[in-house]
Amino acid sequence: MTRLRLLIALTAFTSLVSPALAQPQPEFVPLPPQIAPPQDRPFPGSLNVSVDATDTAHHIMSIHETVPVPQDAMQKGEMILLYPMWIPGDHSPTGVISQLGSLNVSAGGKTVAWKRDPVEVAAFHIPVSAATPVLDVHFQLLSPVTPDEGRVVMTPSIVNVQWDQVSLYPAGYYTRDIRVLPSVRVPHGWQIGSALRAATYGDSTQFNATTYNTLVDSPIYAGRYFRKFDLTGPDHVPVSLDVVADDADSLNATPAQIEAHRNLVKQATTLFGSHHYDHYDFLLALTEELGMIGLEHHQSSENAADPGYFTEWDKTFPERDLLAHEYTHSWNGKYRRPADLWAPNFNTPQRGSMLWVYEGQTQYWGNVLAARSGLVTKEQGFEALAYMAAAYDNQTGRQWRPLEDTTNDPVIAQRAPLSWRDWQRSEDYYVEGQLIWLDADTLIRKLSGGRKSLDDFARAFFASNNGSFITNPYEFSAVVSALNTVQPYDWAKFLHDRLDAIRLHAPLDGLTNGGYRLVYTAEPTSFIKASEGRRHTTDLSFSLGMTVTKTGTMRRVHWQSPAFKAGLTSGETIVAVNDMTYSPERLIHAIKDAQKDPKQPIRLLVKSAEHVLTVSIPYHDGLRYPHLARVDGTPDYLGAIYTPRP
Repeated sequence: MTRLRLLIALTAFTSLVSPALAQPQPEFVPLPPQIAPPQDRPFPGSLNVSVDATDTAHHIMSIHETVPVPQDAMQKGEMILLYPMWIPGDHSPTGVISQLGSLNVSAGGKTVAWKRDPVEVAAFHIPVSAATPVLDVHFQLLSPVTPDEGRVVMTPSIVNVQWDQVSLYPAGYYTRDIRVLPSVRVPHGWQIGSALRAATYGDSTQFNATTYNTLVDSPIYAGRYFRKFDLTGPDHVPVSLDVVADDADSLNATPAQIEAHRNLVKQATTLFGSHHYDHYDFLLALTEELGMIGLEHHQSSENAADPGYFTEWDKTFPERDLLAHEYTHSWNGKYRRPADLWAPNFNTPQRGSMLWVYEGQTQYWGNVLAARSGLVTKEQGFEALAYMAAAYDNQTGRQWRPLEDTTNDPVIAQRAPLSWRDWQRSEDYYVEGQLIWLDADTLIRKLSGGRKSLDDFARAFFASNNGSFITNPYEFSAVVSALNTVQPYDWAKFLHDRLDAIRLHAPLDGLTNGGYRLVYTAEPTSFIKASEGRRHTTDLSFSLGMTVTKTGTMRRVHWQSPAFKAGLTSGETIVAVNDMTYSPERLIHAIKDAQKDPKQPIRLLVKSAEHVLTVSIPYHDGLRYPHLARVDGTPDYLGAIYTPRP
C-alpha cells in the first residue's frame, strides 16, 4: 500500500471511530456504606417473638415481634433488622429470605416505612426516633407448599418451626448478647418437642427467656401424633427422643428399639467422657410429607426418617446412623468448632476449611456409635463402610480436585443437584473424611500395639469444660497436637497428604490396618438391598455405573462408567432391555447374560426427552457389589472399633 493510500485509509477509519472515542466511558457507581459489623455488647431489653403456626392448610406461619429501639439507634435515626442467612450446620447462606412476606413495621400504632438494603438484601433499614421506643414487626413465613419450592415444614400432622426462619434481629450486636422471649401457637391438641423449656404449655406455649443464639439453635417439632421416650443415661443428664409422625401407627416402637437409642446415649457419653448440654432432645419426624432433614444443634437435633423407622425395623437400618451422627455434633461441631466456622451473628460469612473434622469425624463416629449402640449390627456397619469405601475409591473427580477443596461446596453449590456429581465432587469431606479418620484410628492402634485409639483423641479433644455449651473453637494445629498427645507421629503430613494432594484412590489404609480388604462379588449386601428397597431403585454403580428406578429412569450415571461411555445420561429412561420391555429383573439378567457371552452386548432402548435412542453397552464383567473381606493373620482392629464399650 502506498503512503497516500495509507493516509486515506487512516483518515477514513478515524472519521468512523472518533465520535465513539469522544463519548465518555461508564464509571462504577460506588456501593453504599456497609452495615456496621456486630459488637460484643448487651442489647438493651428483649425481643418478643410470637409465632402462629396453625395455618397448616396454606403452609403459612404468622409472626409478631416486638423490638426495643436502643438509644444509639434513636440518635442515628435508623435501626437495621436482619433476617438470618448463615445458618449453623448448613455452612452456607441458606436463609429462606425468599419466603418472607407481608412485612409491616409500626410504632405506637403508626406504620413505619422500611427499606431493604440494596446490597445486603436480608437487611431492613427502619427510621426511628425518641418517639419510636418499641417497634412492632409483623410478617409471614410463606413456607413451601410442595418440595419443588423448597423443604416442606408444615403438613396436616407436623410443623417444624425453625426460629431463624421466623424472626428478625437487630444489627450491630453479637447474637449471643440479644435476649429473647419466644412463644408459639400450634393446632389444638398437638404436642411439642424442643430443647426450649416452656413456662406455660398449651395450644399457645410461652417458652423461658433465652438468647437469640440459643433460640436459633432450638427448633420445634409439633405434631398431631407425638410420643416422648426417656433416654437418660448413667450420668443422669436428661435426654429424650421426641417423635412426631404422619400417623399414629408409626409411633409403635418396641422396648428393644428404644433400648438401642438409650444405648446410643450411653456409648456416646462413654466415648467423649463428657456432655455439653443441660438436657438433650432428639427430634425425630417419621414422615413422607415433611421435608427430610438431619441438622445438628447443641441441645437437640432435627431428624427425619421413613414412617417405617420402627415398624419396619429390619428394612430401615441404612438410615439409623443419622441420630448417632447428629448427636455426635453436640461435641464435634457445636461445642468444639473450627475457628472459621464460628461467627458473631447469622449474617457474617463463614468459612469451612476444616469441615473434614466437623463433618468427617462426625460421620466416622456416627457409623461407629450406631454399631456400638445396637442401632445397627456390626455386620450392617461393615456393609455400610464397604459401600462408602468403594464409592469414594471410584470417585472420578479425585483425578483433578483435592478433598480439601470440597469444603467450599456448601457455598458453591448450596446442595443443589449436580449434573455429574462423582466428577465434580460435592462435600466429599463427609465420607472421605470418615475414611481418613478410620485410617488415623487403625494407625494409632497399630503403632501403639492396640493400647491407644481414636477414642483417646475423642476424650482428650472434646471432654474439656464438662457441662458447658460455650463454643470452644480450634485450628489445624490443635488437632495435630491432640493426635500427637495420643500417639506421636507426623500427623500434619498424614493429614496434608490426604487433604491437599491429588489422590487417584480413596484413603483405604484404614481397612488394611484394620484387618480387612475391599472386595467385589456378584451378591449385593443386605445394606444395598435395603437401600434399594427404600429408594425403589436398582443400584448398578459398580457394574454398568448407574442407578435406575423401578420405572427405568436413570437417576444417576457415573462419569466414565460403561453406561457413560455408551452415551447415557442421568434423567433418561430405559424403555427396553435386549428387545424386551424394561424391568429391573430383565436388566439384571442382561448383565449376567453378557458376562457369559463376551460377544453379546447389553442392548437398551432409551428415551431422552422427545428422542428415542438405541444404545449398546459392551460390558462383560457381571454384577459387582462391594464387601469387606477379613485378612487372615492380622489384628481385627476394625472389629474392636465397632464393639460396644462397657
